[in-house]
Amino acid sequence: MEITLPLFGWEVVAAPLTFGFVAVLALLVLGTIAALILPRTQPGKWSDLGPRMRSWWVMAVLVGGALLLGWQATAILFAFISFLALKEYLTLAPTRRDDRPIVLLAYLSVFLNYGLIFADGLFEDTYQIYLVFTPVYVFLIAAAAMAWIGRTEGYLATVGIVHWGTVVCVYNIGYIAYLMRVPDAEAPAGGAGLVFLLIFITQFNDVAQYCWGKALGRTKITPRVSPNKTWEGAIGGWITSAVVFYLLAPYFTPLSPLHAAIMGAIVPVAGFFGDITMSAIKRDIGVKDTSHLIPGHGGVMDRLDSLTFAAPVYFHLLAYFALERF
Repeated sequence: MEITLPLFGWEVVAAPLTFGFVAVLALLVLGTIAALILPRTQPGKWSDLGPRMRSWWVMAVLVGGALLLGWQATAILFAFISFLALKEYLTLAPTRRDDRPIVLLAYLSVFLNYGLIFADGLFEDTYQIYLVFTPVYVFLIAAAAMAWIGRTEGYLATVGIVHWGTVVCVYNIGYIAYLMRVPDAEAPAGGAGLVFLLIFITQFNDVAQYCWGKALGRTKITPRVSPNKTWEGAIGGWITSAVVFYLLAPYFTPLSPLHAAIMGAIVPVAGFFGDITMSAIKRDIGVKDTSHLIPGHGGVMDRLDSLTFAAPVYFHLLAYFALERF
């Protein structure tokens, strides 16, 4: 499928992914201009916009480059991202020196989880194995290993902490890379288009909530978890993201209009709950950001929080509604 748009009297025809990259570039340019102007008009209110935009440029180049290079590059990139996210999480989580064997098992799960993505197609039912491997078998191995080495003190807490980290940081994020294995014939823009739409909508939802909240936010939605989030920002971001998803779905997905509307309504909500869930964990641990790796955003987990919930929901809905591959 191609997109045709009028531009200065000419009709421009290009693949959806090309237009997607151009749209992201335009948004980055607009955001950069806003980062130069808004802090001067409203001092203090938009002070974090400049660092955020510089980080967005770097992230867009990394993800966009990986999508262009293919599924292998995308899987490697997100395996590295999962490793960084898991490292941040386990560094902050209340684990003990004696828990090192279980922590090493958690890091090993990165290689095992993404190894299944690389092995897809080599043997039958790889996807079914992926569905259960980390949430079931990595959990069983971790629990058994804890008992084997005799770590009874804090047993339940440690097993729960490690399992939560492997599922959220590794398994859930792995669905992004797995989407790249969708055959090109099953989606208008192939697997890369499906990944692009997921990441674009999830991050767009975060930005839309931020902008609506800054402009109109008054009523706190989760004051004990995320004091800066407001009902106005959440609802404004949700409606905006749902509409954008619905409009883009025909060019990137094989969804029917009804299914596109359903997913447009659900995926941003999943992203929102991923965001506040990570905020609740940070509150529990007593930190504001998971690290300072990404200026203006915090750590890798701070940037991935929405995707940790949105990615599996998006993947499973696509598989249920439209993808024959799964």
